[in-house]
Amino acid sequence: MGSKKKSKPSRSRKKPRTNADQALALDYVRAWAHPAPPLPEPSAADADADDFLPAQAARGGGGDVLFELHSHSNHSDGFLSPSALVERAHRNGVKVLALTDHDTMAGIPEAVLAASKFGIRIIPGVEISALYNPREVAGAGENVHILAYYGTCGPSRPDELYNMLLGIRDGRYLRAKNMLEKLNILKVSIKWEHVTKIAGEGVAPGRLHVARAMVEAGYVENVRQAFNKYLGDDGPAYARGSEPFAEAVVQLISRTGGISALAHPWSLKNPDAIVRSLKGAGLNGMEVYRSDGKVDGFSELAEKYGLLKLGGSDFHGRGGKDESDIGTVKLAITTLCGFLKMARPIWCSAMKDILHKFAEEPSSTNLGNILKFGRLTNVDGFSPINTGIDVVNFCLSSWSSNDEMEDVELEEVRLKLAHYGAQR
Repeated sequence: MGSKKKSKPSRSRKKPRTNADQALALDYVRAWAHPAPPLPEPSAADADADDFLPAQAARGGGGDVLFELHSHSNHSDGFLSPSALVERAHRNGVKVLALTDHDTMAGIPEAVLAASKFGIRIIPGVEISALYNPREVAGAGENVHILAYYGTCGPSRPDELYNMLLGIRDGRYLRAKNMLEKLNILKVSIKWEHVTKIAGEGVAPGRLHVARAMVEAGYVENVRQAFNKYLGDDGPAYARGSEPFAEAVVQLISRTGGISALAHPWSLKNPDAIVRSLKGAGLNGMEVYRSDGKVDGFSELAEKYGLLKLGGSDFHGRGGKDESDIGTVKLAITTLCGFLKMARPIWCSAMKDILHKFAEEPSSTNLGNILKFGRLTNVDGFSPINTGIDVVNFCLSSWSSNDEMEDVELEEVRLKLAHYGAQR
């Protein structure tokens, strides 16, 4: 028996092949995370000329490429600005950061600008509030959060996505007021002005903002107590918003060129039924990995329905022992490779749609829309009609990578722009 146990390590011949697969996966992920081609010995002039990729990042760095796929800024219920969030991510070694604020993408341009200083790549994301309700009965169902990940060009049908997000945010205002009314009945008097001040100008208030107001007013000791005693899904002060059905959200993400993932399934009452239903609607992945190292059986659930196994810290920056720091969920390089291999063709298709639509109507307004999440934020004085065939290169330089769009496809768009310009 003892000899058999000792012989196990030496019998394994799969390790070299596994290492080779991991090396290939690492090369693939690195090439995407750092789109500028690395130089063996970059000169000082080269480093100065590239404002996106610092010299240390261009050299490739260490063996790991740390992705953070779930984070929040003060554009929803986080405590840090997008710039401060990016700086913290950089200090923690994050190379790719998905900003996934609740029901808004307003913080992403600031995050992209800040990330350009550190060689961090931003994945434009959003965490969409939804309702799982198989029978679509009003006032029933379970709250579900769906993460959406987009390519650097953003969603291919932005108006469709933004209108849904706007409807959700409008509902959050009514929901917060309803919660305050219920709290008042419970002799917990919280002023609306207090909640909106905590939320910040233009930010739709959520439960966390109400909870923070309760802490500051002295009704509870901490945010967790506010949720446990009053604001949780089964709490006496809980109120629903105007969330769309979860299946519709997943379908919209797919329609607009994004990757969808179910957030924190361990908080759901009936995760198997929800995952099964959302998979039928086109769900791509689900969070499995947590910063505490636990997967709680959700890895098997992801395998059962053929979903990507993802994870993130869900960082809000509130501090304290209860919150995991940004970048604490370290996904395996093979997991990241699988995520990118699924996402990149979808993002590439979205990019093609965006460029083709622009070629059909190359207005300055449309140019501003398609460059919303790009590095080139100042487009004043740029005439897309007069510059015609150069606009594609302009867009691609803003997006920092063409995500493998074939030259023939780019040339097709350039020809459309040239034809349009010749008719002016």
